[in-house]
Amino acid sequence: MKPQSLKILVAEDEPDVLNVMCKAVAREGYNVVTAADGEEAWQKIQSEIPDMILLDINMPVKNGFEVLKLVRENPSGDKWQPVIIVSARSELNDIRNSYNLEADHYIAKPCQMDDVLKAIRLMAALIPQHKKPSEMHE
Repeated sequence: MKPQSLKILVAEDEPDVLNVMCKAVAREGYNVVTAADGEEAWQKIQSEIPDMILLDINMPVKNGFEVLKLVRENPSGDKWQPVIIVSARSELNDIRNSYNLEADHYIAKPCQMDDVLKAIRLMAALIPQHKKPSEMHE
């Protein structure tokens, strides 16, 4: 899928990190929607229907786990929305919990923006096929 046709929600409560991520994602040609807390992220997921979601775990109001659970329990029609967790929480239990809630990729902060952009490109390549990474070998 071409970058300019993809809308990506970046949900991050740290303003400096949000700014860096948004600039990098926009520079790649993607349309960016932002949210500074979990509740705002959930509202924008419903109203903007992004093609992909970059989600922090430690956010006020609703944490990333709660938002991810809502996304997977309330899909946007038949549209699969890849969720990439980008979080400072790097404990094995947090990573496992993310995948159990059907996150598609997990990146621990601090991280290089190149790693985030590579994950976005990978997920973007799967969107036209409407396939989750777990379905690629079926």
